Amino acid sequence: MIRLDHRDPIPESLHGAVLALGNFDGFHQGHQAVVNAAVSWAREEGRPAIVATFDPHPVRHFFPDTEPFRLTTLDQRQELFAQAEADAMLVFHFDGSIAGMLADRWVEEMIAGHIHAAGVITGEDFTFGKGRSGNPESLKRLGAQFGIEARAVPAVYDGEGPVSSSRIRDALTAGDCETATRLLTRPFAIRGIVEHGDKRGREIGYPTANLSLGSYLRPRYGIYAVTGALPGGRVVHGAANLGIRPTFEPPRELLEPYFFDFAENVYGQEIEVAFHHFLRPEEKFASLDELTAQMERDCERARELLDALPTQ
Repeated sequence: MIRLDHRDPIPESLHGAVLALGNFDGFHQGHQAVVNAAVSWAREEGRPAIVATFDPHPVRHFFPDTEPFRLTTLDQRQELFAQAEADAMLVFHFDGSIAGMLADRWVEEMIAGHIHAAGVITGEDFTFGKGRSGNPESLKRLGAQFGIEARAVPAVYDGEGPVSSSRIRDALTAGDCETATRLLTRPFAIRGIVEHGDKRGREIGYPTANLSLGSYLRPRYGIYAVTGALPGGRVVHGAANLGIRPTFEPPRELLEPYFFDFAENVYGQEIEVAFHHFLRPEEKFASLDELTAQMERDCERARELLDALPTQ
């Protein structure tokens, strides 16, 4: 899949594309419905399909002090869009020039003049342009002036209402991995480069592959049953601590997965840790013996839960 930057020319081979326009952070069931509709539309008419996303998220531009909340990185989104069979991902680098562009200019200069799209598809609640001046109805009206057809896809509902990124964030901050997995159609996963730590885990017999959390949402601090995707495509089971390690000083926020029956050096390599089940909150222990005894119980429970996962 091709990754495009909105500040660069769009290749002529992608002119006349169907554009799925949104943020698509998380790429949950609702986002998938929009992108799948765009790909189907494009294939029916023999056109390429482009999925647009924003980085940084518009919220980060307007409220730079907002706590981290991302559900996916650009790399993760690109892979998910590719799995949906889109031809390209277009990244809008959200800055003052984008934020200040009125809806009519958005359509004339960006969608028609720069992207040369033939069709645009969004979710029914999508807004764009300065002051959120554009919506699916105005997109249809403005796009028609340039021969661009616009469509909107209804929200996807379950028994609790529309599927949304906010519901997924709420689930994760409550430690409800199962709900997040259902809404995403896959476990929430944090990807990063394995860092050297203070080797405390190795000293007590549980070496961990430490990851910084970066711009990701912080799920509930605690112990999780996880899987790890390693370089080369291998998947391993494990238990992970996410939090500040209250037994040790000084506090340091980390994701620390311990992978079962695994002793390879992965420092400096990129791995992805998927959250399947929340086991318990973080806890401060009076001694290392108490900590290691609890870790043994955590790993035993994690093994049981992960062994019950459906096989691919």
